[in-house]
Amino acid sequence: MPRAKGGPKTRQRRNKILKTASGFRGAKSRLIRQATEAVRRGMRYATRHRKLRKREFRSLWISRLGAAAKEHGLSYSELMGRLLKAKIGLNRKVLSELAIHNPQAFAKVVEAVK
Repeated sequence: MPRAKGGPKTRQRRNKILKTASGFRGAKSRLIRQATEAVRRGMRYATRHRKLRKREFRSLWISRLGAAAKEHGLSYSELMGRLLKAKIGLNRKVLSELAIHNPQAFAKVVEAVK
């Protein structure tokens, strides 16, 4: 049986890795072994950081809401507790967007829970 020497399939696999590694510096974008390592590491970080991004955005919204609530004489926890009691179903993302882009509407929400 003849020896299989990496024909089209091997080239396609390598080109896929090199295409993913385009934009990396130096040998990591040109040599297959370094590119493979870099792409695998990048995928690992991408998976981890998708989870982290959710946490970071939530903490950003909370800090924005805390600052906006202070302007109306409430703490963040008081605001969230009163929203829950008043059965106002706005999440932190929407509330922080209201506080930034539409302060009058946010003030109305705060008055509704006071």
